[in-house]
Amino acid sequence: MRLALTLADAADSISTERYRAADLHVSLKPDRTHVTDADQAVERAIRAGIESERPGDSFYGEEYGDDAAVNDAAGNDAAAGTAHAAPRRQWIVDPIDGTANFLRGVPVWATLISLVVDGVPVLGVVSAPALGRRWWASTGGGAFSSEHGAAALRVSGVRDLADASLSYNGLEYWREAGRLEQLLTLTDQVWRTRAYGEFWSYVLVAEGALDVAGELGLEPYDMAALIPIVEEAGGTFTSADGEPGPWHGSALATNGLLHDDVLAIVREPSAPRP
Repeated sequence: MRLALTLADAADSISTERYRAADLHVSLKPDRTHVTDADQAVERAIRAGIESERPGDSFYGEEYGDDAAVNDAAGNDAAAGTAHAAPRRQWIVDPIDGTANFLRGVPVWATLISLVVDGVPVLGVVSAPALGRRWWASTGGGAFSSEHGAAALRVSGVRDLADASLSYNGLEYWREAGRLEQLLTLTDQVWRTRAYGEFWSYVLVAEGALDVAGELGLEPYDMAALIPIVEEAGGTFTSADGEPGPWHGSALATNGLLHDDVLAIVREPSAPRP
């Protein structure tokens, strides 16, 4: 955790210097999402820190992929065919979660740093310098935010969907996945709906300000750091079909009390129960 927080400090220094910079370089990746020079610089800095302090650990980041992909790019044939393997200890990083916000000057963006051991996220740090906030958790160690020093986090006690507040990502993701009707059914049953987006929805669940957050079309680096924070705050984090971990392309985080009710609405009809 000390290392992860130190890496988050380094990331914040880089990202805040480039935030709203007039010469920020922006390009499109093959999937048509944006990447900035800040995303790339933050990931390189974190990777260098991991390689220096934990040389035996693997690394997987949004911008440059995993260690095997980096070695292949450098001409190391020995690494060929090992990309996306499941090493025992792997750091998974999203250098700037919310790049579209970052490049438009919206302050809701953060660096996500996680340590995954045997496929299970055991540590998560979310650092949002433009908001002046940071959240962190480790398995068995509790979840905290930087508000008022180090405040312990706890999910809400809402038990009925009719009293719940829900956040989801864009409707287009649910439409493309063929689950728009499920989402609309859920929104009809809850008290309040918003689309806060990115990491923000999940830390709000951990803080007890939201009760449910769900997204489709995600990658492991979008979720891994968030899982320990939600779970150590007393919540539940699965895929939209109830599967554990950040490996299934979707996220559903709740205060735990509502999880089964929400899953019953949003899961694929053919999806088996965990």
